[in-house]
Amino acid sequence: LQVLGFEVDTVNSVQFSNHTGYAHWKGQVLNSDELHELYEGLKLNKVNQYDYVLTGYTRDTSFLAMVVDIVQELKQQNPNLVYVCDPVMGDKWNGEGSMYVPKDLLPVYRDKVVPVADIITPNQFEAELLTGRKIYTEKDALEVMDMLHAMGPETVVITSSDLQAPLGNDYLIALGSHRKTKADGTRITQRIRMESPKVDAVFVGTGDLFAAMLLAWTHKHPNNLKVACEKTVSAMQHVLQRTIKSAKVQAGEGNKPNSAQLELRMVQSKKDIENPEIIVKATVL
Repeated sequence: LQVLGFEVDTVNSVQFSNHTGYAHWKGQVLNSDELHELYEGLKLNKVNQYDYVLTGYTRDTSFLAMVVDIVQELKQQNPNLVYVCDPVMGDKWNGEGSMYVPKDLLPVYRDKVVPVADIITPNQFEAELLTGRKIYTEKDALEVMDMLHAMGPETVVITSSDLQAPLGNDYLIALGSHRKTKADGTRITQRIRMESPKVDAVFVGTGDLFAAMLLAWTHKHPNNLKVACEKTVSAMQHVLQRTIKSAKVQAGEGNKPNSAQLELRMVQSKKDIENPEIIVKATVL
């Protein structure tokens, strides 16, 4: 976000030695009282003036509930504030979904967080959890996105799925939907599909990167989800391709890269994040 020109006040929902893709990690989880204390400091200095709020990984229900309170207060101050929520709960491996946060986060996300969000970026598994509906086809996915729109957010992007891609099995499908209500009350919905080449590795932090870049590109292209997603997904591809290429060199021929070698090459990809060459085109549905 800073590379793309945003002033950012960062609150670490967790302070870990490393991400949880490693065998071991140590650190602390921020609770709601500690978040409230930080926010009070911002308020006392009258610097709690924001255009966007972006949230991602957390493991604490009270923390999430406090986020909702803060977002609602900030929206009272600035009705144009946009809340971007990456509802990090789990993912699918080999077709099976599993949660990697406590299960009691789901009702908080579903009933409290998503209704105040403007943009959400779930993966397929998280979209299924939030709606209670399984996705087997693209039609299912579009209906699930409609259900998520009905819960509150104007923009829904399913960042990854195991749907069959028209380009073939070597591609991963992401879907986006932007619903806008015109002044006369009528609704316009723009829907898109993106097909990205699959990369045979497990990366950690891709969801965080996706949500941050989508925030930036929707800010720069507020009524054009197609362009915003093309820039976001193309930049993601540049980062992932650079990461896997470098990781394979570090691991050596015939060896599988480890977690440390698969750390996203963010700094090395600065130019691609700032001005991505469009290598993934979106199809308007």
